[in-house]
Amino acid sequence: MRRFINYLKESYAEMTRKVSWPTWDKLQNSAIVVMVASVIFAIVIFAMDFCFQHLMSAIYTL
Repeated sequence: MRRFINYLKESYAEMTRKVSWPTWDKLQNSAIVVMVASVIFAIVIFAMDFCFQHLMSAIYTL
């Protein structure tokens, strides 16, 4: 049990003293980049799905 408590203390010390946290502006910019990339990725997957759906329905009707 002592090892677990020591682990928690060291983890807390590392998170409060050694980790460099981003500023609010950097965090907002990163969040916007992630959201834009996710939307672009979703649009690409939708386009691929749409094309394959029509391609397969054209092949099945032959």
